[in-house]
Amino acid sequence: MDLQLGGKRALVTGGSRGIGLAVARELLAEGARVAVVARDGAALDAAVTSLGEGAVAIVADTGDDESVRAMAARATELLGGVDILVNSAARAAVPGAAPKLGDITDDAVRDELEIKVLGYLRCARALAPGMVERGWGRIINISGLNARMATSLIGSVRNVSVAAMTKNLADELGPAGINVTVVHPGYTITERTPEVLAGIAAARGVGEDEVAAGIAAATSIGRIVTAEEVASVVTFLASPRSVSIAGDAVATGGGMRGPIYY
Repeated sequence: MDLQLGGKRALVTGGSRGIGLAVARELLAEGARVAVVARDGAALDAAVTSLGEGAVAIVADTGDDESVRAMAARATELLGGVDILVNSAARAAVPGAAPKLGDITDDAVRDELEIKVLGYLRCARALAPGMVERGWGRIINISGLNARMATSLIGSVRNVSVAAMTKNLADELGPAGINVTVVHPGYTITERTPEVLAGIAAARGVGEDEVAAGIAAATSIGRIVTAEEVASVVTFLASPRSVSIAGDAVATGGGMRGPIYY
């Protein structure tokens, strides 16, 4: 299937590693030009070098509105505009047991909302006007399956908030030709996987192999999904072929055994 992404211009935040980097690579493979955004300039330069032709680097902090506005201006300068926004810049979940109620501080919640929810909103606010002017666009927000599980209060709050924001933006921007969707990855194999497994294993007092086997057994497909497999779904959602999907959540965790979502 031709995803019709040739010549499209994309911006991926959190693109120096993990799912964001995998998305950038997949979009490039489909013929899009991609601005890769991250805070760490050295990591960003290494990522863009690995991606090769068609990728450009923009250092920006999505936790700061002025930085986001400068990012949007720079992307327009480098690419001529942005047709596709993939919001993936967020603090990774901390391995191990989630904090209990008495250990959750106001600042911890504010930090998560500032980076993931408000950061995504800032990027959409900066780039959506250009999409509206051109009459076409895609915004994909990377959230997470904590939106559907009560395993982490902070994780659930931030991810549900992203889903709610997505639906509101989809209803507002849809008539202008812009589809907005949210993707919920679960445990995903990235460069952080060894650290994550080690953290969980330490918290539970078991071996890392046992942790990995338990995560795999909890999926419908019986294994942990890779960042590249999540990126394939995101790339489809970024394409004109995805026009029938708007405001909805797409889970990419390999299936959760048991619950039925409809």
